[in-house]
Amino acid sequence: MRVAPVLRRTLAFALLWWVLVEGSSVSWGIGLASVGLATFASLRLWPPAHWRISYAGVAAFAGWFLLESAKGAVQVAALAFQRRPDLAPRIIEISLALPAGAATVLIVNVLNLLPGTMCTDVEGKILRVHVLDGRLPVVEEVRAAEARIARMLGVTQ
Repeated sequence: MRVAPVLRRTLAFALLWWVLVEGSSVSWGIGLASVGLATFASLRLWPPAHWRISYAGVAAFAGWFLLESAKGAVQVAALAFQRRPDLAPRIIEISLALPAGAATVLIVNVLNLLPGTMCTDVEGKILRVHVLDGRLPVVEEVRAAEARIARMLGVTQ
């Protein structure tokens, strides 16, 4: 196993511990044990992958996600305030281009966080998404999310 992933995770868990104890040095005895166990568990449960995170891709993804969240929130709010909401709920099946693993888990979670969409199932490369309005360009929006996730994680679609 390479040293860099172990160090990154150890530093991330140490930072998390430091935040949780509000910078106090009193509890670092238990903190060191907790950081070590958390690092060990994370390496066993989620081994380091062969992709590299692009910080520019993360920044672009964060901006896109915030914009899409706001756009979705406005759409859902507009539907909620209509006297008779014009809904066309559907479950749409989309073939994923992202590789299995972390990238697929990430897109499922991202879609679940965006207003108006909810992933109901992933079966192999097929993603089932419940949408409030099936007339909207959902497939194109999922493709845009896939492209941004691929760029952020440095994976090929």
